[in-house]
Amino acid sequence: MATPQAPATGRTPTAPDTAEELLRRAEELVPVLRAASPDIEEARRLPGTVVRQLRDAGVFRMGVPVDRGGPGLDSAQQTLLVEILARGDTSAAWCAMIGMDTPLYAQFLPESVARDELGDPDTVTAGLILPLGRADRVPGGYRVTGRWPFGSGITHADWVVAGCFVHKDGRPEPGPPGAPGLWRIMLARREEFEVLDTWHTTGLAGSGSRDYRAEGLFVPEQHSFSLGSPRVPGPYATPEAILRNMPGVPLGVARAALDHVRELAAGRVERATGVPWAESYRVQVAVGECEMELSAARHAVYGSLRRQSAVLASGRDPLPDERVDTVLARVNAFRVARGIVTRLYDLVATAAIYRPSPLDRWLRDLTTMRQHVIAQDQILQSAGAHLLGGTPHNPFSLGLVP
Repeated sequence: MATPQAPATGRTPTAPDTAEELLRRAEELVPVLRAASPDIEEARRLPGTVVRQLRDAGVFRMGVPVDRGGPGLDSAQQTLLVEILARGDTSAAWCAMIGMDTPLYAQFLPESVARDELGDPDTVTAGLILPLGRADRVPGGYRVTGRWPFGSGITHADWVVAGCFVHKDGRPEPGPPGAPGLWRIMLARREEFEVLDTWHTTGLAGSGSRDYRAEGLFVPEQHSFSLGSPRVPGPYATPEAILRNMPGVPLGVARAALDHVRELAAGRVERATGVPWAESYRVQVAVGECEMELSAARHAVYGSLRRQSAVLASGRDPLPDERVDTVLARVNAFRVARGIVTRLYDLVATAAIYRPSPLDRWLRDLTTMRQHVIAQDQILQSAGAHLLGGTPHNPFSLGLVP
């Protein structure tokens, strides 16, 4: 299947410089991405044409501040942009959500690296920050060895991050009080890692979330950072900033599924009774309840992001209830979205099981993304523990890094 061509391209001088323009271009990409979805899934990565369409639309620069040459979307606007793209294709939206993290990482890296090596506002970064690798201290930096899963978008990334525990003289280096070790995140160019073709999954097939590994890779000190030590203050110099726009993906998929079923309803009748779906009590209740649940989940996500923005702008530390607000809304978005698509899948019944049906792909995509650590029970445990004064199992999700 041929991939449709995007609207006019050219990163310079046509790259968007306002949030309004970027969101408009994202809307234009929705039908383009939807038509490309079968190709994206079959390739098990984003095809080069799709990457260029996203890049030319300015998607990867969404979080670059205005003073760095970007449109400077805030967290709510970033989430909305991701949500729009997810109505077109889940994997493309997921890769956009991951790939735009470059300016967020730049908040923790030396100014020279942020300016000279990550200065292109369209730079794409991929990789896993969790400390699954080992970094041995050597003069000038580290020797990094390890294997990391879930490198979403790594097939088209410019840079890759890899979380490590630091060792010195062959022994683990102690971290801050309460930490299991010294956790640092390494940054290197994609070609310095070996990317492994491991991504054979139920859903999110097109995200290309492959494993990658390194053996004795030298990483200069200035290319390493800790999420507990931002270089500059501000609303994005917090550990969980990279998580804020994640709910946009499930919310966008649920919206697409509801729109799809509402369109189907115009031409369907109940087989047993001949009643049009538009007049079927069963269908009316199902659609009404799904719209209710999606609306509530969306309001929770965007309302919590706006409240968080106000707290961060004030410069004070969030109270426990304020800190868990966005966390709970994020987990809920993943759960509600899968519940909605599951119900719609059952409503459409046998017609939904064939691969040409987008409901099949959306259900598989949501089933896979629902397994992400950020949508698991340990996040609820961490939120509850923080509210009760206990010990969170995943403090990072709350923005708590020693």
